[in-house]
Amino acid sequence: MYQNSMDNSPGIDFNTPALKKYRSLRFLKDRLARWGIASGGLGVIVAILLIFFYLIYEVLPLFNGAGITPVASYPSTLTVVDEKVNQKKAPIFLAVEEQAEVAMDAGASGNLRFFSAQTGAWLQSESLPIPAGSEVVKVVRDAAGSNLMAAGLTTGEIILFDQDYRITWPDDHRKITPQVSYPYDRQPFAITGLSAPVAQLAISDGEEKLLIAASSSNQLVMDVIHKETDFLTESVTFAQHSVTLPVISGLSGDLAIRQLLIDPEQAWLYVLSGNNQLTVINISDIDRPYIHETLNLTDQGVDVTALTFLLGGVSLLVGDSAGNITQWFMVREDGRLSLKNIRTFNLGSDPIDQIVPEHRRKGFLASDAHGQVGLYYTTANRSLLVAPLAAGRIDQMAVAPRGNYLILASQGETRFLKIDNEHPEISWSSLWGKVWYESYGQSDYIWQSSASNNDFEPKLSLMPLSFGTLKAAFYAMLLAAPLAICAAIYTAYFMAPGMRRKVKPVIELMEALPTVILGFLAGLWLAPLIENQLVGIFALLLLVPAGILIFAFAWDSLPSDIRHRIPDGMQAGLLVPVVLLSGALAMWLSPGLELWLFAGDMRTWLTFELGIPYDQRNALVVGLAMGFAVIPTIFSIAEDAIFSVPRHLTYGSLALGATPWQTLTRVVLLTASPGIFSALMIGMGRAVGETMIVLMATGNTPIMDANIFEGMRTLAATIAVEMPEAEVGSSHYRILFLAALVLFLFTFVVNTAAEMVRHRLRKKYSSL
Repeated sequence: MYQNSMDNSPGIDFNTPALKKYRSLRFLKDRLARWGIASGGLGVIVAILLIFFYLIYEVLPLFNGAGITPVASYPSTLTVVDEKVNQKKAPIFLAVEEQAEVAMDAGASGNLRFFSAQTGAWLQSESLPIPAGSEVVKVVRDAAGSNLMAAGLTTGEIILFDQDYRITWPDDHRKITPQVSYPYDRQPFAITGLSAPVAQLAISDGEEKLLIAASSSNQLVMDVIHKETDFLTESVTFAQHSVTLPVISGLSGDLAIRQLLIDPEQAWLYVLSGNNQLTVINISDIDRPYIHETLNLTDQGVDVTALTFLLGGVSLLVGDSAGNITQWFMVREDGRLSLKNIRTFNLGSDPIDQIVPEHRRKGFLASDAHGQVGLYYTTANRSLLVAPLAAGRIDQMAVAPRGNYLILASQGETRFLKIDNEHPEISWSSLWGKVWYESYGQSDYIWQSSASNNDFEPKLSLMPLSFGTLKAAFYAMLLAAPLAICAAIYTAYFMAPGMRRKVKPVIELMEALPTVILGFLAGLWLAPLIENQLVGIFALLLLVPAGILIFAFAWDSLPSDIRHRIPDGMQAGLLVPVVLLSGALAMWLSPGLELWLFAGDMRTWLTFELGIPYDQRNALVVGLAMGFAVIPTIFSIAEDAIFSVPRHLTYGSLALGATPWQTLTRVVLLTASPGIFSALMIGMGRAVGETMIVLMATGNTPIMDANIFEGMRTLAATIAVEMPEAEVGSSHYRILFLAALVLFLFTFVVNTAAEMVRHRLRKKYSSL
C-alpha cells in the first residue's frame, strides 16, 4: 500500500534510479548494521563463555580422584625357601628410585639387589659387610626421601650405608647406575651397651651429629656421633659417645619396645611399647634427656600395629588393629607442648599392617593384614583410594619419590603399579574450611603457597584471599560511594550549567589515570603520610564538615545583595578554599593532638591500649587510593542517570509546590535509581577486580582481619603476583585459575543480581 501511495503521488517520482539506489543502499546498511551489532553482541557472549569454560577446564583436574593401574608382576627377587623351617623368606626392605625404573630389596643375608622395577630383571648386587654368621634383622631409613640407611644385625651392631643412583646419558639414552657408599665407616660398629640382636632401630642424621637409638628386648640405648670438620683440610672426624636415657618403667614381657623413631630436628625420641603406650623423650639437650610425656595412642582394647613419620618428621602416623590411621603432632597448650590427635582415616576393619609416607607430599599409603591398600592425604583430609592389591598380607611396600608408582612384595610376588594422583592436597575443606596444619596451635584459614625448605606443604586456602578482596572493595566503596553519588546529585541537579561543563569532564578524566600510578603513590607516599599524620587524618573527618557548616552559616548570614552576586549553582566553587584550609588546619593540629591525647604516638596507643595492631600498608590506604580510582566510574554513570531524568517531571513537581529537595528525593532520585544502582554495582565490580593498587598498597598479607589498620591480600593481586612463578599444571597453578573462576563467578552473580534489581526499579518508577 505504501508503494502504491508513492506511485500515485502527484508531481513526485519516488522510483527514479537514484532514489531506488539510495533505498537499496540504505536497506543494505541497515541489514549490515543489524547483523554487525548482533554479531558483536553474540561475540561478546561467546568470548565470556569461552573464558568460563577454559577456567573450568583448568580447574576440574583439581578434584579428580586417584587411581592405581597394574603395570607388571613377577616373582620376588629375594624370596627364597628356608630349608630348616620350610617357609619362604620375604625381603625385609624394599625401595624404588625417583624415575621408578630401578628397585632395591634387602634380605637377611645383607645382600642388596637392584632390579628393573617394571620387569624384575636383575641389574646388580651389593653385599653389606656383615660379620660371618650374622644376619640383618632390621633396615631403616633416616627419613622419607633420605638416602642414608641403617641395617641392624643379630650381633647387636649396625651398618650405616648410603643408597644413591647416578644418572648418565650414553648415546642419548638414560642409564641409572645404583651406588652404595658408607659415609661413616664400612665396618659394622657397636652401639654402646647393646650386645643382643637389634630388635628396633632408629637414626637421625644432622649437620653436627648423628643419633642412633636401638633396642633389644626391653633394653633401650642411644649413641651420638659428633661430626667435627677441619676448616683447613675440610676433613671430617667422628666421635661416638653414649647417651644416658631416662628409664622407662614397666618394659618387660608384653610391654617390650616395639618401635623407635627420632624426629629430623633431633628433638624427640618416640618409644612405642606394650599395646599402645608411647613415651616421648626430649633429646634436644643430648646431655640431659628426660621423659616429656607418656600417653596411650588408642582406646582400650585397640592395639597399635604400625607407627611411622609423615614427611618432615613433625607428624606421627599411627595404625591400629581396628583399621584406623591417626595423625598426631605436637601442639602447644597452656605453654606446654603435647602430642594431640588431629585427624583420623579409616581403611577398613582389619588391622593396619604398614604405613608408607610419600617422599615429597603429606600423603601416605597404608595396607592392612589382607592386602587392601588405601591412599590418603593428611591436611586435605582426603581418602583418595581404597583397593585390594594383594591376595594376602603385603610383606614390603615402597612408593616412588614422585608418588607416581608403587611397588609391593606379597607372597613371593612383586607387583609394580602406576599411581594417578596429581592433586591430592586439594579438597573443598582445604580450600574453604579451617585446616589444622603441622606446628600450628589450632585450625585456621591460611594461604602460603611457597617456602624455602623441601618439606614445606603449600597452604592454599582461598578464604583469606576472598575475604581480602571483599575487605578492599568494602573500604573503597565506603569512601567512593557517598562522595561519588553526592557529587553526581549536586553536579546534575544543582550546579550551574557552565560549571557542570567544566567539572564533569575533569572528574571523568580522573578515570584515565593508570591504577599503577595510583598504587605507586599509595604505597610510597600516601601510606607513610597516613602513618605519620594518623591523628590528622581522623581530624579531617571532624574539621572539614565543621568548616563547611560554619562557612554555610556565615554565608547565609551575609546580606542578600552580596550573596546574589554569585550566580545560582556556582556557590560550590567557594567551598574549595574552605575544604583546603580545613584540611591544612587538621594536619597542622595533628602533632599537638597526638601528643595531648595519645602521649605522642597513636599507633602505639592503638596497639597496646586497644589491642589493634597497625600496619603501614593497610585497608585505610587502600580505601583512599582505590576509592579515588572508583569515584569517576560511579560519578559518571550516576550523574548521567540523574541528568537524564525528564525535565517535565522536575518542572511539574516544582509547579505543584514541592521544594527542590522534595523534588530531588521524591521524583529525581527515584526515577534515576536504576542508573544509580548500576553505577554502584559497576564501581563495586571495579573495586573487586582491582589489581595494581591492592598489590602495591596493602602489604599483601593474606590474613582474615576486618581491622582497617591491617593489610590484606586479594584474589586479583595473588593471581598477578604468583601466576608467573607457578609451575604449569601444578596444584598451585590450577588453584590460581580457581581464584580467577571465583572472581568471574562473583562478578557474574553480582552483575546478574544488579541487573534484576535495576529492571525492577525501572519497572516500579517508570510511571512517574
